[in-house]
Amino acid sequence: MKMIDYLYYGFLLVSLILIYFAAKSYYSTKDLVNSGYRTKAEVIKLIEIRGDDSSTYKPVFEYTDRSGNNITFKSNISSRPAPHNVGDFVSIIHSENNEDVKLVSFWGLYRVSIILLSIASPLLIIGGGYYFYIKGLL
Repeated sequence: MKMIDYLYYGFLLVSLILIYFAAKSYYSTKDLVNSGYRTKAEVIKLIEIRGDDSSTYKPVFEYTDRSGNNITFKSNISSRPAPHNVGDFVSIIHSENNEDVKLVSFWGLYRVSIILLSIASPLLIIGGGYYFYIKGLL
């Protein structure tokens, strides 16, 4: 087997692994949507993250869970301009133990699955196409 064969089979293997984790993330989010608790969270502050050429802002949210506890969490994403203003309310969904908290939006819920599938798709096409070509199926 030539060295190039290993490269294409590696693409195929990596794509299958990424698809597995994308599906795992999707079903985890689906379970959260089906069994989680929806509530409103308030933006209590914006954390400025300084970069080399500009700054981005990461919102910090606070909400009250079903037990009456005030829970604070930071967004995983920072952006410029700031995605929310202090005092804004956003819809969130959280697990019973408050370990899994996500904003209720398409990107907030399915971001990980989308990114992993975006990387896996070209690798699957290249690696899978080469495999089928070598086997004479194309």
